[in-house]
Amino acid sequence: MKNLYDKLVDLYAGDELPAELKEELESAAMKDPALSHEMTSLKLTVDALHNADDPNFNEESFQRVLMKMYARGATLETREPESNPWQLRLPLNG
Repeated sequence: MKNLYDKLVDLYAGDELPAELKEELESAAMKDPALSHEMTSLKLTVDALHNADDPNFNEESFQRVLMKMYARGATLETREPESNPWQLRLPLNG
């Protein structure tokens, strides 16, 4: 049964367990200090991540990630082909 409890810790940390299973897991943690520590630390981590500010992902961050991927040998294609800056775009009337 201990193996099952270890698998349920991540669901407990995310508040995704039904009430009766949550109570059973908490009562098992009273008898097992390692399980209790795992549950507490993961719950605190999940709560901290939920309360943290959203990361600031701007153009500089995008370019930095892109350069790291290129350096590791990734070949990437963008969704839109880069246009020639000297090419004028004509408005579409329809």
